[in-house]
Amino acid sequence: MPGLIDIHSHFIPDWYADEARAAGIVDSIDGMPGWPAWSEEAHLALMNENGIERSMLSLSAPGVHFGDDEAAADLAHRTNDFALELKARHPDRFGVFASLPIPAVDASIAEAARVLDELGADGIAVKTNAHGVYLADASLEPLWSALDERSAVVFVHPTASPGAEHTAFGRPSPMLEYLFDTTRAFTDLVLSGVFERYPRIRWVAPHSGGLLPLIATRVSLFQQMFGPKLPGVRPNESTETLAELMPKLWFDLAGTPLPASAPALIQAAGHDHLLYGSDWCFTPPPVVAQHIAGLDAGWGDLTDAGWRDLTTRNAEVLLAPPTTNGEQQS
Repeated sequence: MPGLIDIHSHFIPDWYADEARAAGIVDSIDGMPGWPAWSEEAHLALMNENGIERSMLSLSAPGVHFGDDEAAADLAHRTNDFALELKARHPDRFGVFASLPIPAVDASIAEAARVLDELGADGIAVKTNAHGVYLADASLEPLWSALDERSAVVFVHPTASPGAEHTAFGRPSPMLEYLFDTTRAFTDLVLSGVFERYPRIRWVAPHSGGLLPLIATRVSLFQQMFGPKLPGVRPNESTETLAELMPKLWFDLAGTPLPASAPALIQAAGHDHLLYGSDWCFTPPPVVAQHIAGLDAGWGDLTDAGWRDLTTRNAEVLLAPPTTNGEQQS
């Protein structure tokens, strides 16, 4: 039985949490109480206990941008170096999706080039929005162009949307708002034509794609009815519908994929791009184990291959370096 490849796992160095607290993020992260404990030793122990062969490290919310572009670029540099040093110590156990100081575009392009071209990062991690700047915002086009040239993996992690303090009704944003913001960000990327303009980027959506499997046909219907006249759709650039694009995206199974989300996702997007995600350290170790046990017990005949073999094989394809013509190795 192959070891799992965990696409969705987080690290929190003590000094990073201290800087976030100093910036005012003191008692909660998007409504979640406190900061979870993390250490290199604890991460490896969790992996060993749950049959996880390799974990891709990324920062969760709140990311690195706390309001100042220069400070964000510096924090991105330091957190990426920390994660890459951890990968160097354990090259067979850890990979890195590096953070960028979005919405500072020039600094983000420079950091992406540094970590991808010089330091061997496996991809880039971005948030669904950065202080209200969503991923399809025109200001980010130069960044997507740079990442498209590198056929980069871009792992998208949700965060609270602007005004979530009102729409979440005081409840933690990860419970509901994260799913909505994932859906909002990816739908906007489709309608704005970003996926079509930068087809070599390999986009990963978390938590079974949020609500994307459920609303893909509805959004596609609006695309078909109104075409370029639909507000927010750029003429002659968004020719593929969300339903048509779903099989081209990648999806992790972090959260609650069974009994409902995974079947809906497979129906909407197929199974060739399904990936395993633990969401540790924000998901406690007992829940990580429960999640894996639930997949073992409930996957059944959703796919010909078991979920372990399937997600590991898919992750190996996703993380394989592209060929010289930009296509992925198989």
